[in-house]
Amino acid sequence: MSKALQTQQIASGQGFIAALDQSGGSTPKALMQYEVAETDYSNDAEMYDLIHEMRARIIKSPAFTGDKVVGAILFEMTMERDIDGTPTADYLWSQRQVVPFLKVDKGLAEIANGVQCLKDMPDLDALLIRAVDKNIFGTKMRSVILEANPKGIQDVVAQQFAIGKQILGHGLMPIIEPEITITMDNKAQAEQMLCDAILAELDGLNDDQQVMLKLSLPDIANQYQPLVNHPKVLKVVALSGGYSRDVANSMLAKNTQMIASFSRALTQGLSAKQSDKAFDDMLAATIDSIYQASIAG
Repeated sequence: MSKALQTQQIASGQGFIAALDQSGGSTPKALMQYEVAETDYSNDAEMYDLIHEMRARIIKSPAFTGDKVVGAILFEMTMERDIDGTPTADYLWSQRQVVPFLKVDKGLAEIANGVQCLKDMPDLDALLIRAVDKNIFGTKMRSVILEANPKGIQDVVAQQFAIGKQILGHGLMPIIEPEITITMDNKAQAEQMLCDAILAELDGLNDDQQVMLKLSLPDIANQYQPLVNHPKVLKVVALSGGYSRDVANSMLAKNTQMIASFSRALTQGLSAKQSDKAFDDMLAATIDSIYQASIAG
């Protein structure tokens, strides 16, 4: 694995990052979208086998390569599994030239001050050691902002950066993800608060430290341009956050040098019942549409 090559691939942003990191709570919904009903499995082990089959099918599809998909975010169980006998992260890079990331958070804490911070992660160092051993490039962790509450937003950002520094200490690239709920009141106001809070934390990083940011698509195009241009930011990526693929692509194209990191918008229209050709054709069209929106800016 060449870390320098992977860093350059992400920095150049000629494509998007696929989010294949649905965890236990969101797996049934992801499978339902893929037309696998809850009656098709009888326990968690079978459910995780089915979601791995779906992810492997996506990763092995001809269009899923580094030409348009620069990175992919994996769930912990996916990192621990193989594709055709090769560990998933190694398969992504060696066979698809796609940079592997790992979702490391353990879910959300209770709502306080209009936000949900990350749950405690007492085993994070052990997970990061495993991630390094598995040739993971970087990590992702998601908090949620529900209101334009300055105290809450400050809390979320401070926690994300504190844990981000822990991740940097293992030589991994943290994706900091303070998601703003797209249906909230005063979303644009919250986005300005978030931008300001992140800028303050970036200015406190050491000269040799960089992070990535994963942010909800902003109401005002190029709201996050100061973050995109900041020397401590390797790349800013956008989450679809519940917008349809067409709406998300349209919004993304208006934001200069932001690229996509879509989950639901990536798998929309894919089905376990499709033939390989129908599946590959649908995924190729989806990948191309997200790629075009990502490079439009």
